[in-house]
Amino acid sequence: MAKLFKSSIGKKLIMSVTGLFMILFLTMHMVLNFTSVFSAETFQAVCDFMALPIVTIMGPILAAGFIFHICYAIILEVGNLKARGGIKRYEVANKAATDSWAARNMIWLGLIVLLGLCLHLTDFWAHMQLLDLTGGHAEDPNMLLSTTFGSICITVLYLVWFLAIWMHLTHGFWSAFQTIGWSGEKWLKRTKVIGIIYATLLMGGFAVTAIVACLKANGVM
Repeated sequence: MAKLFKSSIGKKLIMSVTGLFMILFLTMHMVLNFTSVFSAETFQAVCDFMALPIVTIMGPILAAGFIFHICYAIILEVGNLKARGGIKRYEVANKAATDSWAARNMIWLGLIVLLGLCLHLTDFWAHMQLLDLTGGHAEDPNMLLSTTFGSICITVLYLVWFLAIWMHLTHGFWSAFQTIGWSGEKWLKRTKVIGIIYATLLMGGFAVTAIVACLKANGVM
C-alpha cells in the first residue's frame, strides 16, 4: 500500500478514483439541494429519503472520497513545489494545456474547497446527519437553509466556494482523462468541453439553490 501511494501510477490512480467519488458526491447533493427550489415539502421528502440506511451508508463513503481527494491533492502539490518540478498529479501530453489559471493554482483552489467544505459541514452536516448518528434528532432542513442563506455574507462565501469547485472541476475533469491515456488533441478538446458543461450545470445548480434560498429567507420571493 505504501508503494502505491509513492509511485507515479499509484498517485494518478488514487486521484482519479477519489475524483470520481467527489463527482458522485457533488452530483448527489446538488440534485438533493436543488429540490428546495421547487417547494419545502419536496425538499423535506428528499431529505427523509436520504435518511434511509442504505443512503446514510453511501453518503459518508462518497464524502470521505471527496475529502481525501482534496487533502491528497494538496499534499501532492506541496510535495511538487518542494521538489521543484517533481511528479505532477496528472501527466499531460500537451504542456500548453496546463497554462490555465486553474492549473497553476490548484493548491489554492484545493484549500478554498476544503475550507468551504468545513463551512458546509458546520452549517448542515453537524445539524442533520451528525445528530442522527449520535442518537439525536436532525433539525428541519428547510429551516437550516433559511438560517444559513438568510445571511447575504454567508451566501457570498458559498458562491465563492462553488466558483472554486467549478474551476477545480473544469481543470480536473480533462486532466483525469489525460491520466488514463486520452491525451490526443482531439480527445483533449472534447473532454475540456464536456468538463466545462458538466461543471457549469453542477455548480450552477448549487448556486441557484443558494441564491433562491437567500431570496426566500429575505422575503424577496
